[in-house]
Amino acid sequence: IPETIVCVDCGQPAHRLSYPPEEGWEVGDYVAYRCSGCNDRLDLVVGEEDATEASTDPISAEARAILESRKKSP
Repeated sequence: IPETIVCVDCGQPAHRLSYPPEEGWEVGDYVAYRCSGCNDRLDLVVGEEDATEASTDPISAEARAILESRKKSP
């Protein structure tokens, strides 16, 4: 999930307000951005392709595997 995106209203950079969840981004999560130009708030929903890209990070994939193994342990 990118730190900045381009505002659809004015074309200026919009910076992410939402902190990454400890367990990583999942499909359906909301991500908030604030535009540095017009100060609009942009709320985006994590889609399937976004979650796939985020899961290719080896560190987050390893962390997710550890969390999943802890959930399964009694």
